[in-house]
Amino acid sequence: MLLSSNPNIVSEGGHVQGLTFSLLFSALNASVSGIIITDNQQPDNPIIYCNTAFEKISGYSRSEIIGHNCRFLQGKDRSQKARQQIAVAVEKAESCKVEIRNYRKNGDLFWNELFMAPVSDASGKVTHFIGVQNDITLREKAELELLEQKAVMEEQVRERTIKLKENEAFLSSIIETVRESLLVLDPDFKVISANDHFFKTFKVSSQETIGKLLYDLGNGQWNIEKLKELLLKILPTNNPVLDFEVEHEFPHIGKKLMLLNAYRIELEGQYKDRILIAIEDITERREIERRKDDFLSIASHELKTPLTSIKGFLQMLSRLQPAGMPDQYQVIFDKVNVSVDRLNMLITDLLDVSRIQSGNMEIHKDNFDFDKVVAETIEQMQSVSPDHTIISTGSSRALVKADEQQIVQVINNLLANAIKYSPDSKEIYVHISKVSDYVKLSVRDTGVGINLEDQQRVFQRFFRGAEFQKKFAGMGIGLYVCEQIIKNHNGTIWLNSEKGQGTTFNFTIPIEA
Repeated sequence: MLLSSNPNIVSEGGHVQGLTFSLLFSALNASVSGIIITDNQQPDNPIIYCNTAFEKISGYSRSEIIGHNCRFLQGKDRSQKARQQIAVAVEKAESCKVEIRNYRKNGDLFWNELFMAPVSDASGKVTHFIGVQNDITLREKAELELLEQKAVMEEQVRERTIKLKENEAFLSSIIETVRESLLVLDPDFKVISANDHFFKTFKVSSQETIGKLLYDLGNGQWNIEKLKELLLKILPTNNPVLDFEVEHEFPHIGKKLMLLNAYRIELEGQYKDRILIAIEDITERREIERRKDDFLSIASHELKTPLTSIKGFLQMLSRLQPAGMPDQYQVIFDKVNVSVDRLNMLITDLLDVSRIQSGNMEIHKDNFDFDKVVAETIEQMQSVSPDHTIISTGSSRALVKADEQQIVQVINNLLANAIKYSPDSKEIYVHISKVSDYVKLSVRDTGVGINLEDQQRVFQRFFRGAEFQKKFAGMGIGLYVCEQIIKNHNGTIWLNSEKGQGTTFNFTIPIEA
């Protein structure tokens, strides 16, 4: 019997009454330990159930967890022995207990005590694994602090304080050359110092600034609600505040869009509990980005019309083709058709980027057979890529409620990327599955792979890895569009890759039908 998100449902073959199952479901969700269940019968052992405690421990929502393998919690930290222990236990269908480093959604490290055990069916076949997880970060932290913190940290603070004092004049000269406005505040938010760039940018003097309460500067010009949120709510957590946007209309210099980075300095001596704020004026940069997006939108629309005409003329030429034309004519004609189709896809992606940036990308959801749509998309891609073989396995047997055209666009992009970045490998693998109340699609190639640094940025707009720019054509917008489409469908998209070993792109979307 498998757990469902509905406590009144028992899967086929179950004999537990609804009330008992509801009580079991409530008990699991009431547990302070994180509990997950993975499906050992599906590729990569995906998670099909997690309780509320696991969401709280990891920081991820259920929609971001379902369909992933548990190792996504380790991020880049792949060299842990515990990972090998888990892999051996899964391979041998044995129980195991490990302590492993994991990372929450916000990047924070936490130590996890994992108890994992196999679940067998009536024939003794291991069908699932259940994992019980406890956050033991505080225990690990306390042990490390007892061993290291006092001696090491005190020495580091002492050394750094001495260096700060010795180099104060040198640092001051560097600060004055920084092309950002810098403010240093005391714990009561009074300005202790500011650099020349601040005075020039906001057209104020040192006498009007130093020793004044930040909110009182310029007759209340800095009495900004978002700035108060930064100082009163976010910064007291002792975490640095990075790239915090504040937009404000200043009486004398007009509207400014500012990017704030703030740090709380807690060193010994005269620098005790100070606040450093770096203010970058990005008003002009954001305007340039807006103009660039406008240009892309206009250029894409203008290109779309003649391209449609060219496509129509090509179809007309195909129908009017006289008999007895040489074979070379047909080869050239087919190449022109393929190039026009590729150009059309590129312009479509550019238009989608423009719609995403302006917030005008619409979704028209309707029910459709997911397996059928995937099969048709693969068939179409196979017809234009005869040098590669696309091998499809699995099924979801699901009717999904989504924007069919956009989902096809995502699948097309993933297949096209797999083919493009596998020039020496002739097989592409597609796997379809149903994971809990989601459908999951995986596209795997055995091509060049992606290094760890680039994996963090592949979904950024216009990003292309330096090593691929000369070898492979492209603009770096396909995966960005894919991610936005999947996000708009309340799904997730991610990748697994090893340099030289190929790449697997996965996405899940809720069924909702």
